[in-house]
Amino acid sequence: MLAFSGALLAATAVALGAYSAHGAADAHAQSSLQTAALYAFGHGIALAALAAGTTRSLGRAGLCLLLLGTLLFSGSLVLAVLAQATTRFAPAGGLCLILGWLLWALDAMRR
Repeated sequence: MLAFSGALLAATAVALGAYSAHGAADAHAQSSLQTAALYAFGHGIALAALAAGTTRSLGRAGLCLLLLGTLLFSGSLVLAVLAQATTRFAPAGGLCLILGWLLWALDAMRR
């Protein structure tokens, strides 16, 4: 499921990138969407690549935090542009991303 989610994030990131280049109204919207796409693509690829080889619970928890963090961070930026919502979930998403990478690194050191 994590690899599947990663692939969906990467596909969504490509669509976001295209929309930011061709459909976004202003420079701030373009910048926000490009940032969301960058994080979604990078973490989507990471999830797709790392999920199959990560079998221990600590590493899997790290990958789950990467997924949650990407959804919160990138999703918050996208909703701010498309629905004029606040970006209040972006900091929590960033924290989840940091913690997710730290957990995955700790699991990698324990292997």
